[in-house]
Amino acid sequence: MTNTINITTKLNKATLKIGSQGKEVKELQKLLYTYGAYTLICNYEPEKILVDGIFGETTKAAVIAFQDRVFIKTDGIVSDKTWRALYKGAPVDMPEVKRGSNNVELVKLIQIRLLVNFDYEDAIDGSFGIKTELAVKSLQKRTSLPITGVVNERTWFELSKLSFGSCEGC
Repeated sequence: MTNTINITTKLNKATLKIGSQGKEVKELQKLLYTYGAYTLICNYEPEKILVDGIFGETTKAAVIAFQDRVFIKTDGIVSDKTWRALYKGAPVDMPEVKRGSNNVELVKLIQIRLLVNFDYEDAIDGSFGIKTELAVKSLQKRTSLPITGVVNERTWFELSKLSFGSCEGC
């Protein structure tokens, strides 16, 4: 499952972006590799993936793929929230979402993941109604979670593992 370290506390890690270099970039690249982020990018070529400590375009693409997977703003910049998600191997700071929730954008993200993975078959409308709740329950049942219909920390983790391509223009 996920790591058990406390990831609610801010980590003392540098913010990384294109042009960054050094041991923290190597650490980032290893974590991205561990979580399969490179396999999610366009034109993935395993022989070209380097843990070289240089934050270039390939590393940025992998960061964006990972951020997308764990519901973080996809800007390719590794700030505290992305570091914490990398250490945890799962989404962080996600709210509980349930029937009647009015966070339209988050509900749309949930519906898209469930649709792509055949749990949800309705409109992507951002409304957490009975059909979305049933789809969440289906995912929870399939992944041996308590069947509540509520998207909590463990359900966010399962949603983050669902296949979902973030590659544009491929």
